[in-house]
Amino acid sequence: DENDDYANMRELVRWRAARAVEGRDDRPDPDLLLVDGGDGQLGAAMGALDEVGWDVPVVALAKERELVVTPDGTHDWPDDAAHLHLLQRIRDEAHRFAVAYHQQVRDEVRTALDEVPGVGPELRKRLLRRFGSVEGVRGASVDELRAVEGVGEATAGTLRSRLG
Repeated sequence: DENDDYANMRELVRWRAARAVEGRDDRPDPDLLLVDGGDGQLGAAMGALDEVGWDVPVVALAKERELVVTPDGTHDWPDDAAHLHLLQRIRDEAHRFAVAYHQQVRDEVRTALDEVPGVGPELRKRLLRRFGSVEGVRGASVDELRAVEGVGEATAGTLRSRLG
């Protein structure tokens, strides 16, 4: 019974590595692959790299204690170490970029909410941010829907009847 986080890490790294090895990626190979996580995530990434045969060094940065995990062991660098700060900044910027990208994609995707009279782009964004998905909106009570700015009794009723 494997943690999905590990399977997701393995699949993502395998996809990127396969594209590079097969010449289907015009980006240069990275000098270092920095994984957000600990031993498990590092193992998943290394397994994917080995599977595809992509020779890129990889380390992990475990957030809870800010430990640097390498194939050779775990390193607990001082909190004020410049090299630790560099890895933290890279990890945090990659995380910020990923979150912003996923929010943009989520906001641009057409949903069943687009077909509901009275729900425009801004209200759709507020509903998705509040409930996380169309399924979340579908499962919300009339009172929960009405708690969202811009949703009155009529719109809440329309949402419930249209989304089922």
